[in-house]
Amino acid sequence: MNILQAKEYIKDSINIYLKKDEFGDYRIPVVRQRPIFLIGAPGIGKTAIMEQIAEELGIALVSYSMTHHTRQSALGLPYIKTKKYKDESYDISEYTMSEIIASIYETMEESGVSEGILFLDEINCVSETLAPSMLLFLQYKVFGKHKIPEGWIIVTAGNPPEYNKSVREFDVVTLDRLKVINVEPDYKTWKEYGVEKGLHNAILNFLELKKDYFYHMETTASGRSYVTARGWEDLSEIISMYEEDSKKVDETLVGQYLRNELIVKEFCAYYDLYNKYKNDYRIDDILAGKATDTAISKAKAAEFDERLSLLGMLIDKLLSNMKEVVTFSDYLTELMKDLEAVKIAKDTFRALNELIEKRKSTIIKLEKANSLSASKKKMLKKVIVYLENTKKGLISENIINEEEAYRYIKKFFALEVEQMKDKAENTSSSLHNLFEFVEKAFEGGNEMLILVTELTVNKYSSRYITMFGSEDYHKNNKLLMVSERQAEMKNDIEKLMNN
Repeated sequence: MNILQAKEYIKDSINIYLKKDEFGDYRIPVVRQRPIFLIGAPGIGKTAIMEQIAEELGIALVSYSMTHHTRQSALGLPYIKTKKYKDESYDISEYTMSEIIASIYETMEESGVSEGILFLDEINCVSETLAPSMLLFLQYKVFGKHKIPEGWIIVTAGNPPEYNKSVREFDVVTLDRLKVINVEPDYKTWKEYGVEKGLHNAILNFLELKKDYFYHMETTASGRSYVTARGWEDLSEIISMYEEDSKKVDETLVGQYLRNELIVKEFCAYYDLYNKYKNDYRIDDILAGKATDTAISKAKAAEFDERLSLLGMLIDKLLSNMKEVVTFSDYLTELMKDLEAVKIAKDTFRALNELIEKRKSTIIKLEKANSLSASKKKMLKKVIVYLENTKKGLISENIINEEEAYRYIKKFFALEVEQMKDKAENTSSSLHNLFEFVEKAFEGGNEMLILVTELTVNKYSSRYITMFGSEDYHKNNKLLMVSERQAEMKNDIEKLMNN
């Protein structure tokens, strides 16, 4: 299965394992809660989906790479303890608490979250001395004498032997205690993730043309050559940072993330071409409704690769704007909760201070639980800044009266709403202009189908269109659906005629 399917399967398994009976006890006993074993090539997102699952389920996450652990660090250190049996004293060996289990308890205490995921990566690379203890742990959730707390689900991951020389293949006894999920690299799934995450459009466009380069492994005369999903994502981030500082992206930089000479050369050549298209077509002008006749004529005459790159750049810019509006709307919705609390409070300043501290505490707790995404953290911080600025405004205006204070807060909030509306209006205008350009430049080609499809499958664009509407989208979506149905009917008739 692909990584997205694996994510949903793991979520379902965790939800089942965390089900309780009427007495509050977990319905599936610990010994029957089979740990999940994700096995797949390196860099396909196994660790990333665990962070997403923890956030989406509202539980904690503790992660460890087992390649860094010895028997002592995993099990704890031995010490001598004296015990009495029938008036006789004996010295016995016991173990301190495992660092791994101690981390779970620390996370629970610091975050206040009592349920979570213990994610053990590189599980099939444990040392020979640790292997027997790991087998015991996978069955009984025990390191030494210390159990992991109830409500904590074990998920493990590892690479197949062909990718890692340190891999120890599990025997049947071990595998029979695990829920094994084989994960394969899948470009389509990764692309959806990449578009949503806002990865650099040059990378997404390049891989749309060269899908075989998304994940590439081979052994050459000079050693192992590889390109992974992780490499593309890290490269995307560094390219964006280089562009911010107007620094040159060259083969030396790209080669630090993509370990294949041919792919590096081809991507760098495409990246230069991508920037040329960007300058030639003047993307911002097209979205502003100022596409020149030259740009339209050039697009009409362009080869498919160039058309695809141009369309990708336009869609990328538009999706970025749509995401900004949708996240702005989410921020205002979150802020409204606090403003409702201020409205019914008897002391505005006290209420604002309490809300600010509550938001800060939420960030700290979610970070301690390792279940706070960068996007959610940014939104929560934005709410805090708004509340702090509101408080400063009340002080600077010397507003003490409670009714006056709330009127001021409403006015302050209305300015935020107007800002969001302005952004939405500009974005809707850009959306209309993009449809117009595609109609003029590509005249009913597959480019319109690509545009409508991208707007349909992207999380932010689909939400944006639901919120603000788009006559152009609905008109073209309807036409394409009719056209598709006609094609299906034609194929059905041809099949009947041939039978």
